Amino acid sequence: MPKRILLLSASAGAGHIRAADALLKQFQLHPAIGGGGGGQVEHWDILKYTNAVFRTIYSNLYLDLINRAPTLLGMVYNSTDKPWKETMAQAFEKLNAAPFIKALRDYNPDLIVATHFTGPNIISWLKSKRPSLSNPHIPSPAIVVTDLDVHAMWLTRSYARYFVSLEESKIYLQKMGIPSEKIIVSGIPTDPVFSIPKDKATARRELQLDPTRFTILVSAGGFGVGPIESLIEQLQQLRSPVQIVAIAGKSKELLAKLERLQKKINVQHSTLATLVPVGFTTRMDAYMAAADILISKPGGLTTAEAMNRTLPMCIVNPIPGQEERNSDHLLEAGVAIKCNNPPTLAWKLEQLINNPHRMEVMRHNIRTFAKPHAAQIIVQTLMS
Repeated sequence: MPKRILLLSASAGAGHIRAADALLKQFQLHPAIGGGGGGQVEHWDILKYTNAVFRTIYSNLYLDLINRAPTLLGMVYNSTDKPWKETMAQAFEKLNAAPFIKALRDYNPDLIVATHFTGPNIISWLKSKRPSLSNPHIPSPAIVVTDLDVHAMWLTRSYARYFVSLEESKIYLQKMGIPSEKIIVSGIPTDPVFSIPKDKATARRELQLDPTRFTILVSAGGFGVGPIESLIEQLQQLRSPVQIVAIAGKSKELLAKLERLQKKINVQHSTLATLVPVGFTTRMDAYMAAADILISKPGGLTTAEAMNRTLPMCIVNPIPGQEERNSDHLLEAGVAIKCNNPPTLAWKLEQLINNPHRMEVMRHNIRTFAKPHAAQIIVQTLMS
């Protein structure tokens, strides 16, 4: 049984970090780690061990492209989706991954679990191209794919196992030459709290929300990106009494805008919608339990969390590339609707509000689609 465990993520968006944090908590619940077994587990953001210039560009450029040039981001995604083109290792060779290599050799893990493709690519490059720099005992990583689809960047020659969300993703990996026994359809790991049942009434009472109103949760993601204010303005056209809980994430500027909008709505009294702005929160599980529908971009972690809370989604503005593919899977499974034109958002939601049977069908589909115990499955598999 592994005693020294290393989780590798990358702060390019919030999802990879959240997935690794979820696994960290689940590992800490294992008797070999948290039960006095003497094991230890650490979570590293691999970008902190790379060239400072590369780290800044890699992390900030991703968010800039989401906000300013999402079409370009989609083009990059599609152009790099070519299996077995090992360009990431070459980039890190030029930009010097020496701090990570040294830290990896010093820590000398028995088990490596990666929720971002950068770590596996470096380790595979080390093992094949720079064996003199690689401790021979450094294990091949277990790879946890944090989207519903598998992009070619996740493919590596050095791996222990793959954990994916869908049977279709397993078939894809098999077609890429990964043995079936090395692939487990686990789902995307979420914080253990999402697997603990919480009823709607209790969640609304804890969060001081109106217990009777249809509740719409609007999320801009952990970094507060996306046109959330324009969505709120569209939702004010609803003819049903609703409460809108808007999560601003880490963006203080966005939270301030939402608070100004809240005051404007309260003064006008011309809408049936009330607005509850929320900044960065660690209680997303409770807000999802309290909500009737989530309006969001379909990031991998956000999607998994919503599914684990049996929360239907209304997809808006998916990032071209991975989120568009996530959207396709969610629509195919009947667990989400998609709004392509913001001016129709209120109308589309009104159709759901006035059709309880359709909402129940979506929740039924979610119970089939969701994998709330993904983190447990991954940890149990790797620790057995």
